[in-house]
Amino acid sequence: MSRDLCRLAMTVLHPGFEGTSAPDWLRRALGEGLGGVVLFARNAPGGRLVAEIRAESPGTVVAVDEEGGVVTRLEVMAGSSFPGNRALGVVDDVELTEQVGRQIGRMLAEADITLDYAPSADVNANPANPVIGVRSFGPAPDLVSRHTTAYVSGVQGAGVAACAKHFPGHGDTVTDSHLSLPTVHASRELLAERDLPPFRAAIDAGVRSIMSGHLLVPALDPSMPATLSRTVMTELLRGELGFDGMLVTDAIEMRAVAAMFTPGEIAVRALAAGVDAICLGLTDEDGLREIIETVVAAVREGRLPEERLAEAAARVHALSTWYAAQSVLREQVRHDVDESAGLRAARAALTTTGTAALDRGPLVVEVNTRLNQAVDPSVPTGLAAALTALLPNTARVRMEQEGELPEFGDRPVVLVVHDAARHAWVRDTVAKAIAVRPDVIVVDTGIPAAPEGATHVATHGISRVSAQAAAEWLVA
Repeated sequence: MSRDLCRLAMTVLHPGFEGTSAPDWLRRALGEGLGGVVLFARNAPGGRLVAEIRAESPGTVVAVDEEGGVVTRLEVMAGSSFPGNRALGVVDDVELTEQVGRQIGRMLAEADITLDYAPSADVNANPANPVIGVRSFGPAPDLVSRHTTAYVSGVQGAGVAACAKHFPGHGDTVTDSHLSLPTVHASRELLAERDLPPFRAAIDAGVRSIMSGHLLVPALDPSMPATLSRTVMTELLRGELGFDGMLVTDAIEMRAVAAMFTPGEIAVRALAAGVDAICLGLTDEDGLREIIETVVAAVREGRLPEERLAEAAARVHALSTWYAAQSVLREQVRHDVDESAGLRAARAALTTTGTAALDRGPLVVEVNTRLNQAVDPSVPTGLAAALTALLPNTARVRMEQEGELPEFGDRPVVLVVHDAARHAWVRDTVAKAIAVRPDVIVVDTGIPAAPEGATHVATHGISRVSAQAAAEWLVA
């Protein structure tokens, strides 16, 4: 492998890794030209780790998924200080969304992180969507467009690059692309009217990056997922929509594409399609080297033009250069702390029916509560933790799947559910609980389905501040 060609290949690869410090193989790769890294909760991302990375290569594109709400990397143990997109869409105050985006950007700037894989610009048109849901600002393209613009302006106004995802739109799917390949069954006209406007809005707002979705969209390309489709990545996104920033893949170990090709082949096909950066959610030294060798071989064989690889590397460098140029802005926003923005948004997003005034610790029954895998299930989080802070004798039980209700006793009962609108068994469980205890209170942290005859609270998101806002309302 020629040194120049190998360095180009390394520039476009952005791997994730195990551990809370940079492993030796990653340090060596950074010194040899690796263009970026992606950090997850398992890495305990923060300034110390980023400093290790930048000591090897100051211009590294350091990326995280910090959406707020259910997807957080920096606040995974306590829960996010921001309620998430759906809550912001429910409030529908673009100035507040921009303030939240700016505070998320400020938090990332303090850790010297280059790129936030946010916001989700997906229009959640299908209520049965198992992976987007509350990560979307809502089901209407105009709503999603204006809040995408506000969020991008907020994050980038703090000197951190934003990334609109998952192009061309993951909202109208019933399959999780982590598990298999979703198909978007929509005409080109419907895509143009519904799914593309938020990405147009992000581009108009100057978003520095866009992430591809591992989606089969037959109206655009009947044979290849969007990530691997030149029709989608180059002709549509570059040509028709005019995007000239860094285009990054969703993680290529996701089964939607990993079931089709090897990691190296996915990288080659994505680059040929027009992608600039390959996100490897988790790899090691051997895995990284294999992809580098495959990309270099594809150039030598003529399957991947060297000019295309050079163009991709140049866009990665351009993002790094942009970030470096924002240093004065990042220093300014360090002092622009607004710790109330997330809680204000969470409080404003609450929608309630009925009344509640808990004066003693309730039994909190978590019916299908989503927990991050980094959190020990025995540790009270979410509403249980928030209520315990206000009413110390609060008790908690968990129901992972359909089954018998626990004994309620004579204390107040609060059922916590997630996405009741998507799960018939959850709605049945709620109905059974109401039959036993008509005074039960139902709190839904996802896409809600308000039950008949019970006090109902919808937070429209999973976060520390969403739980705090709900707990405050329940004891008021």
